[in-house]
Amino acid sequence: MKKSFIFMSMCALLIHISCETKKETKHDETKFLVTNPIKKDTSITKDYVSQIHSIQHIELRALEKGYLQKVFVDEGQHVKKGQLMFQISPNVYQADLQKATAEANAAEIEYKNTQLLAEGNVVSENELALAKANFEKAKAEVVLAKTHLGFTSIRAPFDGIMDHLHVRNGSLLDEGELLTTLSDNSKMWVYFNVPETEYLDYIMSQDKGKKKEVTLLMANNKEFNQKGIVETIEGEFNNETGNIAFRATFPNPDGILRHGETGSILMKVPYEGALIIPQKATFEVLDKKYVFVVGKDNKVTQREITVEAELPHLFLVGKGLTESDRILLEGIRMVKDQQKINVEFEEPGTVMSGLDLYAE
Repeated sequence: MKKSFIFMSMCALLIHISCETKKETKHDETKFLVTNPIKKDTSITKDYVSQIHSIQHIELRALEKGYLQKVFVDEGQHVKKGQLMFQISPNVYQADLQKATAEANAAEIEYKNTQLLAEGNVVSENELALAKANFEKAKAEVVLAKTHLGFTSIRAPFDGIMDHLHVRNGSLLDEGELLTTLSDNSKMWVYFNVPETEYLDYIMSQDKGKKKEVTLLMANNKEFNQKGIVETIEGEFNNETGNIAFRATFPNPDGILRHGETGSILMKVPYEGALIIPQKATFEVLDKKYVFVVGKDNKVTQREITVEAELPHLFLVGKGLTESDRILLEGIRMVKDQQKINVEFEEPGTVMSGLDLYAE
């Protein structure tokens, strides 16, 4: 019985050793796919949250006190330059104009009489000068009265779209009271904030003098049907965010865009001599990205990299790799740091061309 137990134990041990040997042999025969980073000129599309403004957006306010006699327009209406929009009761200002006109007429008569007397040496030159001054003052009062009367008729200063009405017929208005706002939407200014590093890349690039074309992604996730041009950059950085505002101008012939909308600016950013690797060759540890670099002795070494930008299935590497490094492409979860492996090299161009198939 004892001999039988010993015999069975020996058999079990031999079977276990045989299985482990087969596993090790199989593991040693496994070939891991490696490749190189590829270096090439490329570009990526970056998106920036944006605010959309009319090229002209103003407040229309009452310039005189009085009752609002008539509103000639409605909310959302297109108005033409010079079109009458509001009429403030003009009675008081018409009376002021009549009074000023009468006083000017009296001053004119006084001046002409004094002029005749001066020609006959009846009055002095000083009296004539004083009569003339009174006449000029009276004429100025007429001009001022006409101006005040004109302020009671509020007209559109440019073609545009009217916004919300803040007053109604019969409202008692104070001087400076808000009536409505008016927007010229023929073109739109779209503001978006750019980080300092990207601003420096843009301003130091060779094509900085060229008009940069951008696309607007609207709130419904559709692209606006007109392209915009970056025309200006604000003068100062925001110290709190480290960003600076760019302004792009978009034509708006169909009136789709309105003042106050939001969206995203899509701008292509070129990268010259970018070092590109497949995303699947990377892994993360505590929010840091790593790759396995395969040395000449086929030992894998874990190395941290920095990602400068991202493309579909690809990373643009800022630091951590060179074009000549061999990186582990597949089997990342099967190896450990400093492990020696069998490798099979695949050209980076071939790897890149198969990424879409791999993603599917």
